[in-house]
This record gives sequence, structure tokens and C-alpha cells, in this order.
Amino acid sequence: MNRTLPILAIVLTFPLTVAAFPGAQGPGSEEHQTHRIERLTNELNLTGEQKSKVEAIFNEQHEKLKVLHDETHTKLGTVLSPEQMSKLEALKKQRREHWKHKEGYPQSK
Repeated sequence: MNRTLPILAIVLTFPLTVAAFPGAQGPGSEEHQTHRIERLTNELNLTGEQKSKVEAIFNEQHEKLKVLHDETHTKLGTVLSPEQMSKLEALKKQRREHWKHKEGYPQSK
């Protein structure tokens, strides 16, 4: 149990580092979340009840991050010019492509 808590803390904070660049296949995607939960289930020997609770925590976190992302995008739209917003979208696309090719990352089928 002493190792479980720090590992969960690290795993739960990871999506905050990528909240600005969520992508269809990037961290935070359903496929990535499923892979992460399965990995934790195996590595931490989670019970069925623990797995369900971890899934609920991740789902709640995902929804909160989506709201935060949408609010941030809206606020940026009031500050940045249309040209700057286009460049920002291009940067987000580059980041998604980077995540798709990252070693060890689950690839779409």
C-alpha cells in the first residue's frame, strides 16, 4: 500500500501536464485511459472494486479537464487574433502527431 499511493498520485497528475494539448489519440483519450487503467490494474494488482473506483476518478478528471480546456480555448479566442488562433491550432496538431509516434504509446488500430 505504501507504493500504491505515490504511484496513483503520479498517474493522476499526469493528465494535468498535457491538458493544453488534448488530442484524439493523446493522453486523456479514451484509448489511452483504457490502456492506463489496464496497466495499473496489472501492476498494482487492483481488485475489481478498486479498478472501478480508479476508472470513476479518471472519468471525473477527464470531464473537468475538458471543461478547463474549452474555457481556456474560449478565453484565448478573445485575446489572440484569428491568425494567431490558426497558428495555435497548428501547434496543437503537431503535439498530437508527436504523441502518436511516442514510444510505448498505444497506437490506433
